[in-house]
Order: sequence, then structure tokens, then C-alpha cells
Amino acid sequence: MYHPHAHPSAIRRFLEAQSSAGIVLMGAAVAALLIANSPLAQDYAAILHANVGPLSLEHWINDGLMTIFFLLVGLEIKREILDGQLSTWPRRALPGVAALGGMIVPALIYLGFNRGSTAIGWAIPAATDIAFALGVIALLGRRVPGSLRIFLAALAIIDDLGAVIIIAAFYTSGLSLPYLAGAILAIFVLIGFNRFGVRRLSPYLLVGLLLWLLILWSGLHATLAGVILAFAIPMERTPGRSDADCDSPLHRLERALQKPVGFIVVPIFGLANAGVPLLGLPSGALMAPVTFGAAAGLIFGKAIGVFCFSSLAVRMGIADFPAHASRIQMLGIALLCGIGFTMSIFITLLAFPDSPLLQAQAKIAILTGSFVSGLIGFAVLHRAGNVALHASGDMAE
Repeated sequence: MYHPHAHPSAIRRFLEAQSSAGIVLMGAAVAALLIANSPLAQDYAAILHANVGPLSLEHWINDGLMTIFFLLVGLEIKREILDGQLSTWPRRALPGVAALGGMIVPALIYLGFNRGSTAIGWAIPAATDIAFALGVIALLGRRVPGSLRIFLAALAIIDDLGAVIIIAAFYTSGLSLPYLAGAILAIFVLIGFNRFGVRRLSPYLLVGLLLWLLILWSGLHATLAGVILAFAIPMERTPGRSDADCDSPLHRLERALQKPVGFIVVPIFGLANAGVPLLGLPSGALMAPVTFGAAAGLIFGKAIGVFCFSSLAVRMGIADFPAHASRIQMLGIALLCGIGFTMSIFITLLAFPDSPLLQAQAKIAILTGSFVSGLIGFAVLHRAGNVALHASGDMAE
């Protein structure tokens, strides 16, 4: 059976923080939709497109603030790989295989609906929003076993790593070699800091800011600077100690960023990007291939990919099934993986940078697919959890 081995207090804090942030993000997304379809819609758009220095407010949010989000994602990935749920191959097996299936199947479904210029959006339904998904799980209380919560968190972290690789490999164009060379030099400086044991965060953050500028000017997406910086920041292995007791630069920075990212950065991104003016869209937008492909990828592709790939891994003996969980509960978790809000919208902006119509179609699909996946996943887990609690003779919340 798949048992969690990381420090319980660290895991509990991580899950609680992500769950609370997910609920805040839900509120931001709903607010954006209401504003974009109200008399305030023009003011909303004008504010987002207003220039603040060299960039519009929207660009500062998507290229600047989201770099901090990717920095935190990178820190979490590095910590989990070195000293957490992904620190050994047996621990990586089940969430890794499930994440792979959850990326491949939705992409294939999207491509089944889209050819030509819209095919570039194949990665839109391939992402899972960990904050949203854990926010739904938080509403279920003890109906969801702890092993499944940790499985979902590990899967979403691997999913985020996959999304970062996809962005770097498939959504980059027009590279400037001088700026790229400068960025590579900055990376070597960060590696040098790490190798020579620099533990103060300020040198890393200052070079990281320079790296962000160089990557922005190079043609790569600026948010990749956050992930690169994260992997350069030192972390010592801490056997037997909780994350709260660790004082490595990585642990300090991760603790400092968790609440600002969860409760400020990501909700601002949701508020800036979830506002789709539904009333002003052409009548065919809801029936467009992008809308169908992305929505079907999230609702069906994620559930099929995660559930079938993880079931196959268990059957083949590659991985163990989560402890104290049923197959129907695993199906519920697979359905929740269809909640793809933050990263899916981010990839939408990269895939269709010059087409507000295609962006709107994809955002409608993401909002619809995420809502339906969350609703069905909640219902499945709620019913399965009630059955499990009833069977154990304990219905107390």
C-alpha cells in the first residue's frame, strides 16, 4: 500500500495552506466573471491594459507576479524531490505515472478536436490546479483518506514540473542569443553561490531579478526564471526534522512565500484572467473546437488518464495503491484532477497571445471543465466517503 512517509506536520501545513488558498481563488474567479459581465467590464479591461512603466498591468501580473508563483512551485518540487514525497523512486511511481496519464490523454483528446492553428493549445487541458483541487477536498473533511490527499499533492507537483517543461519546450519563440547568453551566465553565478555555500537569500534574489530581466528580453517566458532560481537555492537534507524546524535557505524562502502566493499572487492572477465577457462572445464560441477540446480534455481526459494509468501501475506492480482508499475514491481524485484553472489559463495566454477570441474560448472551456470536474469529483468522493465512514461505524465529523 502507498503510505506517506514525510513529516506529518509539514504535510498537514502544506495541505491546509493550499486548501485555504483554493477557496480564496474560487472567490477571485467568481468575482472576475461577475465584473466582466457587468457595467464595470470596460473599466476592468481598461485597468488591465493600462501601462505601468514599460509593461501593462496585465503583463506585470502574468510575467512578474506569476514568476513568484513559479518560484514557489520550483521550491516545492525541489524539496519534495530531495526530502519529501518524491525523494525515492517508489514514492514517485504512483503519482508520476498518474501525472503522465493526466497529461497525455487530455492532450490527445484536445488534438482530436483541433487541427491547424488551434492545435498549439494541446497543453491547455494537461494541467491540474493544486490549490483548487485541495480546496474542494477541504470541503469533504475526513471523507477523503490522508493517503489520497498526499497522492493528489504529489501528482499536482509532478504535473507542475511537466507544465514548466512544456512551456520551456513548446511555447518559446524568437530567441535573442545575447540576452540568452547573459541568462546562462547568471545561472552559472547562482550555481556558484550554491557550490560555495552561500546561505544568505539576498544574493540569490538579486541575481534572480537580473535573470528574470534577461529571460524576459531573451524571448523565453520570464516565469521560467522563478523555477531556475528555485533549483539554485540551497537545501540541506533534514532527516527526523519537520520543515518548521529547518533553517536552510530553501525552507526559509518557501515558508515566506506560501501565504503571499496563495492568498495574493494567485488570486490576483485569477481576478485578472478569469473575467470572460460571456454576453459579448459570438454565438459559435461555445461550440468551437478549442472550447470542446479543452473542456473534454479536462473532464474526461484527466479522469481517464489519471485513473487508468495509476490502476495499470498498481496492476503491473510498479506502484502501491494508496492506503485506506477504495477504487471509487481514487476515481473521485482523478476527476478532481480535471480542475485546471491557474496553469491552464497561463498556457492559454502563451498558446494564443494574439487572439482574444481563442483565449476566451479556452477560458470558457477551463472554467466549465474545472467546474464540472470539481462538482462530479466532489459528489463521488462525498458518497464514497459516507459509505466508508458508515462501514467504520463513525459518522462524526
